[in-house]
Amino acid sequence: MLAVLREPRRFNAIKRRLDGITQRVLTQTLRKLERNGMITRTVITGRVLGVEHARTPLGESLQKPFSELYDWTVENMAEIQQHQRRYDELQE
Repeated sequence: MLAVLREPRRFNAIKRRLDGITQRVLTQTLRKLERNGMITRTVITGRVLGVEHARTPLGESLQKPFSELYDWTVENMAEIQQHQRRYDELQE
């Protein structure tokens, strides 16, 4: 989620970037991130009202660990999928 907020974005722009996420789940997630100090929420007034979300310095500090986790996941995806298949077969 924080990766989507490389720059301040409005709610609908975030929703469009996260294919398949429901409005409810996105709202809940953004509220949790705001509560934890990872993002800010700014109400935009004017001709078109809206809400904009942006990463805070604390949220920015997660970029490096998240990138490393993403790279690890991509590197190990074949093995992870193999374990998932094996687990699923045992559950049937």
